Amino acid sequence: MSLVITDDLVRASGLSERELLLEILLMLFRQDKISLGKASELIGMYRLQFQKLLADQGICVHYDVEEFQEDLNTF
Repeated sequence: MSLVITDDLVRASGLSERELLLEILLMLFRQDKISLGKASELIGMYRLQFQKLLADQGICVHYDVEEFQEDLNTF
């Protein structure tokens, strides 16, 4: 499934496409809807880079055994 975000929405947000994607991923991560590994993969960052970004944003990293296993499978 693909999600199409219109140019109008991107312009209205005042963000670049990448910044908007990052905001969506941060929101999903905060709500426990996406794992650390998947979010970092989708934004194209190493997991540690994404963790630093989370820390800079004041977002706690909740990392459990299931997420660890998922990360192992993505490498």
